[in-house]
Amino acid sequence: MSEATVSRVLNGKSGVADATRDAVLTALDVIGYERPTQLRRGRARMVGLVVPELQNPIFPALAEVVSGALAQRGFNSVLCTRTGTMSEAEYVDMLLERQVSGMLFAGGQYAEADAPHEHYARLLKLRLPVVLINAAADHLEFPRVSTDDGVAMDQAFAHLNSLGHERIGVILGPPDHVPSRRKLIAFQAAFTRAGRTAPGELVERSMFSLEGGQAAANRLITGGATGIVCASDPLALGAIRAVRRSGLAVPSDVSVVGFDDSAFMNCTDPPLTTVRQPIEAIGKAAVAMLTGQIEGATIAAEELFYEPELVVRGSTGPARARTSA
Repeated sequence: MSEATVSRVLNGKSGVADATRDAVLTALDVIGYERPTQLRRGRARMVGLVVPELQNPIFPALAEVVSGALAQRGFNSVLCTRTGTMSEAEYVDMLLERQVSGMLFAGGQYAEADAPHEHYARLLKLRLPVVLINAAADHLEFPRVSTDDGVAMDQAFAHLNSLGHERIGVILGPPDHVPSRRKLIAFQAAFTRAGRTAPGELVERSMFSLEGGQAAANRLITGGATGIVCASDPLALGAIRAVRRSGLAVPSDVSVVGFDDSAFMNCTDPPLTTVRQPIEAIGKAAVAMLTGQIEGATIAAEELFYEPELVVRGSTGPARARTSA
């Protein structure tokens, strides 16, 4: 391939076959050459949105906000979920082959300290526009938009504490899940501010699933917890199931607080008290930051925090003294 052909592609000139242009741009991506901004704008105007799953309603809700905001700006979204046979790194490869203009990641492997992060380093090297959502990943120099985990735990603890609960437990994600680490730090700090000591035996870890929440809640109930704070709504629904299968009731025996306020949490039995993530604000902010990068703006590689809101429903109530059988 001649230098003249490469020059025409780099300068956006006509007279180059589409197949040749794609071959040149792919080769530039492979060697880590930063594409000129005008080439990014002139591509297919597609953005990859990578999420871990769609079973948790919070991710479809986020996808809806993001895809709508992208469409308003003239971009199409490509939704990629890690529940199939493809890994996050393989999705990155596929999206690069499709010449996407940028990528958005939510609940990605960046939040798992022990997971592979090489594909993020590759994107940094390529200087492709990327935004991370709910990312405790200071080592990755991407712009980030997050719900404030500290405020979320403060709100949940203050609510249960005001109801008279002394034995408050928490169900978090796996040990390497960095946002869960932030929640734990805030949970312990809330106890300290209240002049109390956080009960270490009432901290449980689990996968983010209903079954995981049920198993973790069983252990907390055995430990005497009368209030349980969960790091996701599916975990909270699992905790409610555990309470009932233990012969107890929600909220008269055990109060449960979720996190997300995903779809239908007002329709559960009882309706779930939960900390609502500001998904619409976060999704629109992430899109604005991403499209700003695509259009050539310099966006600081910092984390913007959005404050959540406690939504009180029927799954929490005043503490009642537990009696021995």
